Amino acid sequence: MAEAGETRAPAWRGAFGRLWSAAVVSQFGDALRGAALPLLAASLTDRPLLIASVTACGYLPWIVFGLLGGAVADRVDQRRAMWTVDAVRGLLVGSFAVAVALGHASIALLIALAFTLTTLQTLFDNAATALLPALVDRQALGSANARLMTGQKIAGGLIGAPVVPVLIAAGAAAPFAADAVTFLVAAALVASLRTGAPERAVRPAGGTLRREIAAGLRTLGRDRALRGLCAATALCNIGMGALIATLVVLVTGWLDAGTAGYAAAATAYTAGGLTGGVLNRWTTSALGPRRTVLLAGTVQTGALVVLGTVRSLAAAVAALAVFGCMGMLWNVNTTTLMQQRAPADMLGRVSSAFRTLAVAGAPLGAVLGGAAATAWGRNTPALLTAAFFVLSVTALIPVRKPDVPVVAPDDDVTTARGAR
Repeated sequence: MAEAGETRAPAWRGAFGRLWSAAVVSQFGDALRGAALPLLAASLTDRPLLIASVTACGYLPWIVFGLLGGAVADRVDQRRAMWTVDAVRGLLVGSFAVAVALGHASIALLIALAFTLTTLQTLFDNAATALLPALVDRQALGSANARLMTGQKIAGGLIGAPVVPVLIAAGAAAPFAADAVTFLVAAALVASLRTGAPERAVRPAGGTLRREIAAGLRTLGRDRALRGLCAATALCNIGMGALIATLVVLVTGWLDAGTAGYAAAATAYTAGGLTGGVLNRWTTSALGPRRTVLLAGTVQTGALVVLGTVRSLAAAVAALAVFGCMGMLWNVNTTTLMQQRAPADMLGRVSSAFRTLAVAGAPLGAVLGGAAATAWGRNTPALLTAAFFVLSVTALIPVRKPDVPVVAPDDDVTTARGAR
């Protein structure tokens, strides 16, 4: 695993630059669609449950198909899978834009679109995670992940959101038409990548996706470092679900800061994330990825305590900026550690376990946050989140130890290999 002093930046020219461009363009389109879908749903019905169902169906496929998507990503040519999925999603969203323009939109159609797009995303995201180590050197993985995540945050948070009202003014179908174009552009960029043929061990007779998923979970469970990262991610995202679901209540209710205060808090979080992307290479070079993750989780816990105890908008804005900065360091380095740690032929399955647990934890956290706010006050979800982050940091203790060996995959299908 990469340690302090082992990081370097990936080259912008060539494969990584195209992958980065595809990710940023696609995230821009996702931001357009993500903002426009609830608005369109609200224009079609005034029933909150139906409107919420559109958003919920954007999460459900990860719980149902997440592990399957990881297993398929380990079987196929990841580059081909990615551009094919993006091309299909572009055609689907383009067809939906035509339906909206012709007045044929309905809540049922919105739910079907959200569910189908996220189902396809389970394959795309796991394939992308598995493909990146084939495009950049091992020592450049941290910088590559930081650049990808920072670019996506800029495209989605700073550029995409303000463009939505302009597009909606041009017609309800415009954001979806623009999203379809971004999918097709991203597909073309990924298709242009030139990578070697992926290594694939010959699967024994009788090998099934179920067995391959089980083998991936066994490998994850046997490796102390991967198991610690996965447990920490799950606990962290339960807390994040509680915080995100109730942040508007904390800012507009407990702080009495109104919508302007909420906008300031959201902006501070986004700005903090961008700062974290810039600081990541320096921090990781100085501390190494494992200590950086521990530092990030510890500082985030402190920021959450401030957010839940200091009744001041200025303090909340500062706490969320720090929280966002440390969150970017957390995300970049946990992803990098996973890519470095997991056996190459099982990376899709390992990443799918991370994502599935993350998505599954968020709805649970949202329910817990709502219950805590109702029972004990509107600031208590932030303190509940801090408690989950304490548990998350505790789960990271095995990851801190430099002598934890890489566990070979417990699999008759996969070639046993250590970290790359």
